[in-house]
Amino acid sequence: MSSTPLDGGPQARRALVIGAGLSGSAVAHSLASRGWSVMVLDQAEGVGAGASGLPAGLAAPHVSPDDNVLSRITRAGVQATLQRAQALLQSGTDWALTGVLEHNLAGKRRLPTGNAVPEEAQDNTNECSTQASEEQVAAAGLPPGTPALWHARAGWIRPRQLVAAQLQTPGVQVLWGRKANAIERRGELWVVTDAQGQTLGQAPLMVVASAFDSLALLRPLPGFAVPLNPLRGQISFGHMHGLTDAQRRLLPPFPVNGHGSFISNVPTPNGQPGWYIGSTFERNCEQAPVREEDHAANQLRLATLLPNLGAAMQHQFGPEHIHGWAGLRCTLPNRLPAVGPIDSERLPGLWLCAGMGARGISLAVLCGELTAAWLCKEPLPLEPALAKHLTAERYIGKAKPP
Repeated sequence: MSSTPLDGGPQARRALVIGAGLSGSAVAHSLASRGWSVMVLDQAEGVGAGASGLPAGLAAPHVSPDDNVLSRITRAGVQATLQRAQALLQSGTDWALTGVLEHNLAGKRRLPTGNAVPEEAQDNTNECSTQASEEQVAAAGLPPGTPALWHARAGWIRPRQLVAAQLQTPGVQVLWGRKANAIERRGELWVVTDAQGQTLGQAPLMVVASAFDSLALLRPLPGFAVPLNPLRGQISFGHMHGLTDAQRRLLPPFPVNGHGSFISNVPTPNGQPGWYIGSTFERNCEQAPVREEDHAANQLRLATLLPNLGAAMQHQFGPEHIHGWAGLRCTLPNRLPAVGPIDSERLPGLWLCAGMGARGISLAVLCGELTAAWLCKEPLPLEPALAKHLTAERYIGKAKPP
């Protein structure tokens, strides 16, 4: 990691974070917890206006036969998220360590074996994910012999609650309703202005963490080449009180993923217990309306993921029962976020934390901690060999010619 000009006294330990979602709130929390003064700007009027408004989602690891980079990073990320949830949130209402069963459709997911896992990671891997037992498969309502994995260190979480808790960290100031229009370096400070050219904030360190909106701010800068892309996703959900007794008996006692994910007995946005299925994936879409056709797509997801439950709940997708939420996520081609300095030489003090894709719940906390560890010259929360795969500077020199 390249050196930064932020190693001075207390005056230098000021940061301006653009974006108050999962990524921005995680960065703000991690810095403020280390004594930094952090100002967070967001164009919304309150928590959860963007992708972090997802009513409920999963923190669950990715597995691969060779325990690849994505698997190892998400495993560390899930662990960091669960630790943060345990510290800041209310178990049972904001999150729960339930374990997650992964229906291994078409054999897409296989656990690593033998020499595929580095020796130092073997115990952690085996503790996190195993082959699902016959009892767990049966509890999910799947036929005997259905290939499935069990992720013990996994569970559901309500992202909006996590964001709100992180933004309440002492040392964090949030200014809502502030739409960043442009950023520039003036002397030793990074300055953000609105559409009228008025200064919204300034600091020696600026961290842009506003998901796909980051692109409009950063694209005018010389040499910027991080290929941020929009990814729209929609979930469908309903209320538990709308289910029949027969449908309730088919509900798995834990979340199930593998072709989308199904979660039940988790509060909906209005506070009533509900069930969720999703999400859709629509690339290169810069808007996030709720669409009727995506409810149909999510109904098919449920029918594929949990066939018996899907058949029993097909009428729950009628317009009188079904609700929807859609959001715009931000992704990168290799499915790994971009974190840290964008270009230490040309753009000193300008950092990025974006590109979480569909794994914001699993990766944002880790990326916030990685940001703070680099800045404060602490031991990293991730092996250096893995951390290098997340550096935003990996895109230096890859700008496309105009």
